[in-house]
Amino acid sequence: MNEIIKKNGVTFGIILGLFSVLFTTAIYVIDLHLFTSWWIGIVSIVIAITIGVVLVSKTKKQMGGNIAFKEAFTVYFIAAAIGSLISTLFYYILFNFIDTQAKETIKEITLKYTADMMEKFGAPAASVNETMQKLAQTDNYSLGNLMLGFAVGLVIQAIFGLILAAIFKTRSNQGL
Repeated sequence: MNEIIKKNGVTFGIILGLFSVLFTTAIYVIDLHLFTSWWIGIVSIVIAITIGVVLVSKTKKQMGGNIAFKEAFTVYFIAAAIGSLISTLFYYILFNFIDTQAKETIKEITLKYTADMMEKFGAPAASVNETMQKLAQTDNYSLGNLMLGFAVGLVIQAIFGLILAAIFKTRSNQGL
């Protein structure tokens, strides 16, 4: 594997991971209700996408303006995997060792938000109650659920990585 790909993938992966840790810490310190806010998720995604675009663009420039689809995807995926792993580990440590009460508070906020949304959309009371019972029994910050989220996140990021690689790959003049 090309050294530029490895170096940039790891460096930007650490940057993504540190961004996630700082972003999560800021939300945690400011207001736990922000963990259920849709616009916070959008801001986080936009920043992560921006970092990904910068990463692939910088890597292409360092490689003399030529980057193959596989190289563009690989550098992005390495960064995404490392960043996601750092983020997942931070969530696990924060909510299972540092502040377990915050985990319960977020669960209560999520339950209330979900019930309100279901009622707003006219869901039957039985359906709302069943959903609330299932959510109350779920530990979103258990190692298993966080690893599942990590895996699903990697699949989503791989899809974005494929799109990004297709955009940034060097076009061949030879035609197929």
